[in-house]
Amino acid sequence: MEAIIEARRHIDNAKGFLSNNANKKDGLYKDKKYVKIAGHTAYTGILLALDELLGEKRKKTKKSVEWYQNELSGIDKKVTSDFATAYQVLHLDMGYEGSPSADLAKFGVDKAEKIISWVENRLSKPER
Repeated sequence: MEAIIEARRHIDNAKGFLSNNANKKDGLYKDKKYVKIAGHTAYTGILLALDELLGEKRKKTKKSVEWYQNELSGIDKKVTSDFATAYQVLHLDMGYEGSPSADLAKFGVDKAEKIISWVENRLSKPER
């Protein structure tokens, strides 16, 4: 469960970048640099959790977003959809574009927390 703790730490750091550094005013973040950092940090948190669940079963190599989607689609369609949304919002919209919307950032971080909790629940269930 060390990976889950680390994943949650990434989410807390992302929230900190947004609340302490991104300079929110009227629902928009003014400093794109910190929006980008927060997006990448939160997305990395998701990958840490997913690697704990999926990575042990596979050779340790760099994995693409398609690899994660394919692996998840065989387990849970809803979390596959959540992952696709988190990828779009956190990695692309925030991480690369620096989207200033505070609502979008909250939505993305909420998806990240949901995925990490899902992984934690899967890891805590005994295998049958």
